[in-house]
Amino acid sequence: MNFLLFSQTAADGTQKSSPWTMILLMVAMFAIMYFVMIRPQKKRQKEEQEMRSAVDVGDEITTIGGICGRVVTVKEEHLIIETGADRNRMQITKWAIQQNNTANERLAAERAAAKEAAEKAKQEKLEAKGKGKKKSKKED
Repeated sequence: MNFLLFSQTAADGTQKSSPWTMILLMVAMFAIMYFVMIRPQKKRQKEEQEMRSAVDVGDEITTIGGICGRVVTVKEEHLIIETGADRNRMQITKWAIQQNNTANERLAAERAAAKEAAEKAKQEKLEAKGKGKKKSKKED
């Protein structure tokens, strides 16, 4: 509703908008697009690049085509993987790696260990707190 009033007054010529408001609006829209679209995409690309550069011999990977295999040789831009029970070897480029299954399993194991350690520390803290209360009651 207010926009209609502004457009009518601008059409009448009684109120003129500053060119700075249009520039400010364009800058604000670009900033919103940057933080909503561009920045998260660059972050994802950086994580994928780090994952691809961290592939090592013995890791199990999945390619973007869905081929699963174990890395046998790592070169600068290519790597050789063994697939299947008959151990066929294939040469693929590093950009074709979708995920590193070994690294994902390692990360999941680390998270589980950290969770168990946190629960154990919490349990010990509760036990220590409970023992302290029991001792104070016995002294009375």
